[in-house]
This record gives sequence, C-alpha cells and structure tokens, in this order.
Amino acid sequence: MVNFNLNGAPVSADVADDTPLLWVLREQFELTGTKFGCGMAQCGACTVHIDGEPTRSCVMPVAAVKGKNITTIEGFMQTDAGKALEKAWVDEQVAQCGYCQSGQIMSAAGVLKKAKGPLSREEVLTEMSGNLCRCGTYNQVAAAVINAQKALS
Repeated sequence: MVNFNLNGAPVSADVADDTPLLWVLREQFELTGTKFGCGMAQCGACTVHIDGEPTRSCVMPVAAVKGKNITTIEGFMQTDAGKALEKAWVDEQVAQCGYCQSGQIMSAAGVLKKAKGPLSREEVLTEMSGNLCRCGTYNQVAAAVINAQKALS
C-alpha cells in the first residue's frame, strides 16, 4: 500500500511497489489526462508534478512517491497558472492532434515556475525541448508560454 496526496487529496494505491505511477493514475484513479507516449521518459506525454516539479510518470515507481504530492493535468487545470496556460494554448492554437498537450502544459508550468524574468522564445524552446510533439507546434507552444507568463504577471 502506497499513500500519497493526489490533486490535493490523500489517496492509497494497493499495487506492486514497482508499478509505474502513470498506470496507477490512469487505471486505479481513472485520471486519463496523463498520457502514455514512449514508456522511456523520452517524450514528455506522461509529465505530472511531484512535489511541484515536472516529472515523467511512466518510469516513476509508485513506491517512490510515498508521502509526496502528485498533481496531474486534471488538478493543475484548476489553478490560476493552469487557467492562464489553457487560455494561452487556445489563443495560440497550440493543439493539433492534442495527444502531447497535457504533458506539454505540465512542463510549461515548470518553466513558468522557475523563470527568473520575462521568457524569450529561445528559452522556452530550450526548456521545453524534452517534450515531443508529432504535429510540430513548438513555435505555438513557445508563444503560449510567453503569453501565459504575461497574463500571470
């Protein structure tokens, strides 16, 4: 049994300790916004926040999150930053197929959180380079992150 906080509420997962967090979120808690992409922490589709830090959930054993705070896209979108990113995503027409979007937004939140000043397009593209988008919307993502930062200022 692994106990942790999920989107602000205490939960328990009765699964093998080595079960990837991604599958616990999707199967036990039915939070399907976090996607399976590559299964090797290479694409970013499975990004969630663990104690506020963007983390790839596909390779994170659930035992490693014991006592930690996990935020999925479902929980994050209820925050001011989530709402600002959602608006910017729509304004910049980021989503094409949409598969990578939850991971992109969770990583973008991390970029916004650690930004020391106004972000440039190049900074955003560099910081977000670990998130792959098969539709190639990287320029729209960068514009959306910059716009969300302005909206949150």
